[in-house]
Amino acid sequence: MSPSAPKRPCRWPGCPEVIEGGGWCDEHKKRHRQADDQRRGSAASRGYGARWRKYSVHFLRLNPTCNECERQGLVVAAEVTDHITPHKGDQDLFWDHRNHQALCKRCHDIKTATEDGGFGR
Repeated sequence: MSPSAPKRPCRWPGCPEVIEGGGWCDEHKKRHRQADDQRRGSAASRGYGARWRKYSVHFLRLNPTCNECERQGLVVAAEVTDHITPHKGDQDLFWDHRNHQALCKRCHDIKTATEDGGFGR
C-alpha cells in the first residue's frame, strides 16, 4: 500500500475506526476471524487432525517442491499438502492421494482465495 493511499472506514457495521487499506480494524479483524472459525468449525472437525498432519508431513517429504512454482520454472519449497479438487467434506476425495499436490504457502493462499471467492469471501 502506498503511503498516499486514502484511509477507509472499518467494514464492521457501526465502527468509527478509519484504517489504511480497508478491511477491518484490529479489534474487528479478530472478531471477524473468530466468527469465521465458528462457522467453519475447527481444523480437526474438518478432517485436519493428527492423522492428516502425519500424512501431510510424509507427503511433503516425498514432494518437497511447489507444483505451481515448478510450472512457472521456479524451484520453491512446498509447505502445504493441497487438495486439488476441494473435498467439501467428502472423505473419499479428502484421502485420495491423486487429489493431493504440494504447494508453497503463497500458491496455496492464492488458490484457496480464488476458490473461496477472495480473501474476504
